[in-house]
Amino acid sequence: MAEVGIVMGSDSDLPVMEKAAEILRELGISYEMNIISAHREPEEFFAYAKGAEARGFKVIIAGAGKAAHLPGMCAAIFPLPVIGIPMKTSDLGGVDSLYSIVQMPTGIPVATVAIGGGANAGILAAKILAVSNDEIKERLKKYSEQMKEEVKAKDRKLQEDK
Repeated sequence: MAEVGIVMGSDSDLPVMEKAAEILRELGISYEMNIISAHREPEEFFAYAKGAEARGFKVIIAGAGKAAHLPGMCAAIFPLPVIGIPMKTSDLGGVDSLYSIVQMPTGIPVATVAIGGGANAGILAAKILAVSNDEIKERLKKYSEQMKEEVKAKDRKLQEDK
């Protein structure tokens, strides 16, 4: 049973959403990924959001562009955390998506990452799960240590190349 649902409105969002999936795979967290348009297939969307808790999801990562209703509508229906990823759009560069996702009404919060921030959405989902899962918490600590070591290695290489 997947712990995280990853949902996007279009396959054009897949490169960003795949970054969230990569992080979850790296941290050993199960997920299910779907393309469901809140606007073009509302019945399917409502079934997805209403059934997410019963399917075992503890967090939903929802990516959306332009009007960007998918994350907010997930948050309106799904009782657990929703992380929104605003997509970069050709019209307004993603600022429209960012505003749509981050400006939710009181009582319907959506944790929002940067425009195109798929990797951070995956990390945030892992951190939410780590609150009640020590194995994930330890994997996150190792992941952070690995990032730290990568920066140190890059600095050593820079110093050697001088």
